[in-house]
Amino acid sequence: MRAVVLRAARAPLELQVTADPTPGTGQVLIAVHVCAVCRTDLHVADGELQHPKLPLVLGHQIVGTVVALGEGATRFTVGARVGVPWLGWTDGTCRYCRSGRENLCTEARFTGYQLDGGYAELTVADERFCFAVPEEFGDVAAAPLLCGGLIGYRAYRMAGEGERIGLYGFGSAAHMIIQVARHEGRRVFAFTRDGDTASQEFARQLGAEWAGGSGTAPPEPLDGSIIFAPVGGLVPLALSRTAAGGVVVCAGIHMSDIPSFAYDLLWEERTVRSVANLTRADGQKFLSIAAQIPVHTETTVFYLERTADALEYVRSGSVRGTAVVRVSAG
Repeated sequence: MRAVVLRAARAPLELQVTADPTPGTGQVLIAVHVCAVCRTDLHVADGELQHPKLPLVLGHQIVGTVVALGEGATRFTVGARVGVPWLGWTDGTCRYCRSGRENLCTEARFTGYQLDGGYAELTVADERFCFAVPEEFGDVAAAPLLCGGLIGYRAYRMAGEGERIGLYGFGSAAHMIIQVARHEGRRVFAFTRDGDTASQEFARQLGAEWAGGSGTAPPEPLDGSIIFAPVGGLVPLALSRTAAGGVVVCAGIHMSDIPSFAYDLLWEERTVRSVANLTRADGQKFLSIAAQIPVHTETTVFYLERTADALEYVRSGSVRGTAVVRVSAG
């Protein structure tokens, strides 16, 4: 098969011909149709997330068709369309797994990090951690739901039930979560890079009541904010714009250091918290809601040969919505 391979941190991605993978016990072999690009791919490629499996096929927002079953795999049939997310395996026995917090499993393995991902013509996945893809979505439209949507939705729920929600970084996750928030009657305030008027206009088109640069204060305090941008300096800034009792959620797997800030910013029962990974329950809930709304995903498509370009577009902030790598026509 053809696969885009990372040989070492900070090394160029290489399009190679490699051996086809074989599904093990409880696994399915998947012919990959598309795989969406996530900023986490950059953190892995840049060495900011340490100890990846090398060589490695990146990509963890996979949509494809089951083409073979490993021993004992019975959940899907050959021909079924499935989605593969970031969380690829847990031990199922630790105190986190046993208490419904498998996202915190200390032995967890992640797609496109410890497990080969979707920038390849074929991949294998544990059938227990795959999702049936709602028929309301085509392949390209569905792929962004599998990380930006799923983890964005977990972060959104962690931000509380307040009316006024701030979104810092209006990229892949934010452009989906704003649709959920507006569907639920929330008021949304979007923050972009200073001067990024195109993203601000995109946010307003999707229902943001206000949109501006992150250096600009919103017209009123917010009840909750989600920081999707990996910029630690946004944390005290977001706190300064948060009403008493409000929540600031850091939604990324990697963030630059958070600078010190005055206790007054945290006073009055404000909360700062992170969100780690996802659970399968998160996925089932979000995919159901996304199909009901239905959530529209804005995408820019690249072909497998241009996977490296797709990642650089995400790095530059040039992609509106989500970059999606098309591997096959399906």
